[in-house]
Amino acid sequence: MGTDISEPLILKTEKFDDGAESERVPEWKDQIKIRGLVVSALLGTLFCIITHKMNLTAGTYPTLNVGAGLLGYFFVKSWTGFLSKLGFQVSPFTKQENTVIQTCVVACYGLAYNGGFGSYLIAMDERTYNLIGVDNPGNRAEDIKNPRIGWMIAFLFVVSFLGLFSVAPLRKIMVLDHKLTYPSGTATATLINSLHNNSGAELVGKQVKCLGNFLSISLVWSCFKWFFSGIGDSCGFDNFPTFGLMLFRNSFYFDFSPTYVGVGLICPHIVNCSLLLGAIISWGFLWPFISAHVGDWYPSGLESTDFKGLYAYKVFLSMALILGDGLYNLIKIICVIAKEMCNKSTKESKLPIVQEGINDQSSTGLKEKRKRDDLFLKDKIPTWFAASGYVALAAIATATIPIIFPPLKWYLVLVSYIIAPALSFCNSYGTGLTDLNLSFTYGKIGLFIIASLVGSDGGVMAALAACGVMMSIVSTASDLMQDFRTGYLTLSSAKSMFVSQLVGTAMGCVIAPLTFWLFWTAFEVGSQDGPYKAPIAVIYRELAILGIEGFSGLPKHCLPLCYGFFVAALIVNLLKDVTPKTISQFIPVPMAMALSFYLGAYFAVDMFVGTIILFIWERINRKDAVKYAGAVASGLICGEGIWTIPSAFLSIFKINPPICMYFRPSGSS
Repeated sequence: MGTDISEPLILKTEKFDDGAESERVPEWKDQIKIRGLVVSALLGTLFCIITHKMNLTAGTYPTLNVGAGLLGYFFVKSWTGFLSKLGFQVSPFTKQENTVIQTCVVACYGLAYNGGFGSYLIAMDERTYNLIGVDNPGNRAEDIKNPRIGWMIAFLFVVSFLGLFSVAPLRKIMVLDHKLTYPSGTATATLINSLHNNSGAELVGKQVKCLGNFLSISLVWSCFKWFFSGIGDSCGFDNFPTFGLMLFRNSFYFDFSPTYVGVGLICPHIVNCSLLLGAIISWGFLWPFISAHVGDWYPSGLESTDFKGLYAYKVFLSMALILGDGLYNLIKIICVIAKEMCNKSTKESKLPIVQEGINDQSSTGLKEKRKRDDLFLKDKIPTWFAASGYVALAAIATATIPIIFPPLKWYLVLVSYIIAPALSFCNSYGTGLTDLNLSFTYGKIGLFIIASLVGSDGGVMAALAACGVMMSIVSTASDLMQDFRTGYLTLSSAKSMFVSQLVGTAMGCVIAPLTFWLFWTAFEVGSQDGPYKAPIAVIYRELAILGIEGFSGLPKHCLPLCYGFFVAALIVNLLKDVTPKTISQFIPVPMAMALSFYLGAYFAVDMFVGTIILFIWERINRKDAVKYAGAVASGLICGEGIWTIPSAFLSIFKINPPICMYFRPSGSS
């Protein structure tokens, strides 16, 4: 959703230590250690589970860069401290090693989202096929490919590395020449620098203790909730009619989820408010209004997930908002890039760059900047290496992907890889400008194009596979550039960043499918009666069908309403850009509203509770809120994420909760 959720953990921006000029920076090979890779694998596994959980329930995932940096610091410091007490000699834990761990973890868990485990890959499976309807035109049984560990790992290995090679030679242009901010990367670097600054040791200890306390609370609460959750999807605190049974039936209730309260704590207030506004508009007014016209606008007696009924309005109106928002931001970023690239005078550049103030022109400031620049450029990634690596990987992918997905012909894969570097550059540049990763938008563009080119004979399968190809390339490219920015500010080698991205991506190609398989075998992923509905998968498959079939099968007034909401998303975004900041900061985010349109109001209520807590906290003690809100949120998210592991094993071994707590009107028998 384009939010910088790491901001609450940002400490006051500081210069490097006074002794930075004499600070010994390890060689790039010494920045990558076995202990760091082990910690990266452990945290990558945990964050993959968290990402899968959120992706399969809400269709989104939080940016956990800060959590990766903080937990990486905590684990390695705890380990080295333990060994030191036993009398072993251990090498110092540097901020460069901390940065490498964070980079590996981010690269690993990023594949849990970009790998399509809640979107395009699940859209291929039989459950999504049945959900859309076997009689739905364009929804063919031939376009089914159920998840299997083997082909998922193979597909990720084939497509996940190309984005790294596509933009690696551009790091100087992005980071040094244009000085793009990459807000999440900058915030993570600020945290890591602070963690390794001895003057902040007391604060770091308090942050880690805070994270541990709330992680424990979240874990214990999630365990407690399990005992009352019974069998099925109607029991327990997850279905607590907080505001009464009438509102509960329209999905307005608080389900006591630590994860979404934590996400609400670290998401900007406007995002959380947009979610709640979208829920009020859709589930409070629009869906009840359309339901009142059953028998006229659409036939009665349909299943809740039938695209000939109310479900079509939910899916396509939310899709119209998402596409309108994504298209506007995509065009905006392309226009900004074109304008700035044509502007030869860097002095008049209006990019949101890091300003070099007068104070930075002091002798100390210049020395620090020169040292960062020299170290960043020292370990070069040769252009010939990046180009040859991209060509080799593209050749392998062009030959391999049609074997995994026969409808996606080799020449279509080749064309995708020819245009991908330009799109990777645009996405990386746009992320540096706005912190908004539009990989899903580029993926949808590829999906529509391929669906229209292939047609009804295999178009759905080919389009979904092409979507995965495009998403993987452009997303990993922007992640790499984000990490280059972090490495630049922490005096980490660009080569160590690149290698750690490769290692983290390789970890993710194995860990992401394996952790997903845990969900797939333990729960009915994609079932609308289960906890993991994979809501976005339905949208992706329906998008592919639309690409080849058109809109003729939609219920009455659905298409005109889609046009209206698409235009509304464009207008809202335009208003955000043309109005003064004092006004624009209160204008809602259409993409956030769209999630509530489709998913329901319950998770918007959870996140709004988080934003209320943060709002009150900021009014009572803003300093403490800035210092500890991120730690509290990370603890809440990680605690429930950890509980997912034992709960999945309990489900595998058919151990059911002993109590089903549910509610009914007092007058009923």
